[in-house]
Amino acid sequence: MSTATHAGLQSAQRPTRSRYLIMVMLFITVVINYLDRSNLSIAAPALKDEFGLDTVHEGLILSAFGWTYAAMQIPGGWLVDRVSPRLLYAAALILWSAATFFMGFAGSFVILFVLRLAVGALEAPAYPINNRVVTTWFPERERATAIGFYTSGQFVGLAFLTPVLAWLQHHYGWHMVFVSTGLLGIVWGVLWFMIYREPRQFKGANAAEIELIQQGGGVVDLDRSVKEKKAPFNWSDLGLVMSKRKLWGVYLGQFCLTSTLWFFLTWFPTYLVKYRGMDFIKSGFLASVPFLAAFVGVLCSGVLSDFLIRRGATVGLARKLPIILGLLISTSMIGANFTDSTPWVIFFLALAFFGNGLASITWSLVSTLAPVRLLGLTGGVFNFVGNLSSICTPIVIGFLVTKDSFAPAIVYVSSLALLGALSYILLVGKVERIEA
Repeated sequence: MSTATHAGLQSAQRPTRSRYLIMVMLFITVVINYLDRSNLSIAAPALKDEFGLDTVHEGLILSAFGWTYAAMQIPGGWLVDRVSPRLLYAAALILWSAATFFMGFAGSFVILFVLRLAVGALEAPAYPINNRVVTTWFPERERATAIGFYTSGQFVGLAFLTPVLAWLQHHYGWHMVFVSTGLLGIVWGVLWFMIYREPRQFKGANAAEIELIQQGGGVVDLDRSVKEKKAPFNWSDLGLVMSKRKLWGVYLGQFCLTSTLWFFLTWFPTYLVKYRGMDFIKSGFLASVPFLAAFVGVLCSGVLSDFLIRRGATVGLARKLPIILGLLISTSMIGANFTDSTPWVIFFLALAFFGNGLASITWSLVSTLAPVRLLGLTGGVFNFVGNLSSICTPIVIGFLVTKDSFAPAIVYVSSLALLGALSYILLVGKVERIEA
């Protein structure tokens, strides 16, 4: 055999890297997902004036997404175990983006509230789908990096696009905030359906890449096993994923983690404008700083976790260490209560959100702990408990703040971050997959 022929055979056997394209697709989807979660917070000051909302009603409209998003997590997770990500994600994207688009034409508080409820319900399957796709497409040693990369989309998208949305509102009114983000999601939903496939059906993935994923712990035939084992909803399955202490450790930890996130997604712009006296355009740019810090945090988290795995650390240490450290760092937010300096306020909030990003690879534990055939259901329960914070945080803050002080809300969010760290320390034991 000639040297050229031998080299050609070796080249043909090298794994392709189609999984990285899938990772980028998830990243883009998460950017859009979080723009549609946070766009209301950008428009909130203008909506408050136009519809005459007090802080309690403002808290209600900011929490509307969370009511249906949390309520639909378990049904959404059940769907994820039965419907292909190609179809389910495309349908969800197009429908929630359409609801977002029509929010731009809402003429009353009630219509806005109802449409926001619809956005929450339709976004419910998103993160369980992300987890399912990563479990299918990535070996264990790359999974935290993949989760960290797509999770960073929620921060980098907001960091760079929050000022754009603030500019759109300033020049064209709050209506365009919803119209533009809604149109973007509809277009991407169509593209997702056209491009996404499972590993064995994806033309760009060769046999060597599929073997690399499978030997590394990726469940490349998950779609096939789901089709073969389609079963009706079973309460015993729900009982299983609700009865494990280690799963409750990550459930409760996620509630605490996302409480910090939902402060930034809902009340943060109002905090800067009303309680720190910044004009809206300036606050739009300053609001991007914590999101950039969180972006750095989440990238560090995934890379650090997978580095520890490759260096021989246990899965439990590699996954839990960044999460616990991140939650402890998030408690630094309370420092904002002890300064009147704008740079120091932004510093403390950016440091806290860096910690939130560092802790944001929590889905890697779900991917590792969940029974294989119940990945979607476990992810649904995880996201359900975690995103109860999307209801609680806006409402509780609305009741805690006064006309002159936001300090009690900062104490509340900081305390939950500490509680989250304790949950991972005390409740999550040895990290190993639970058998169904």
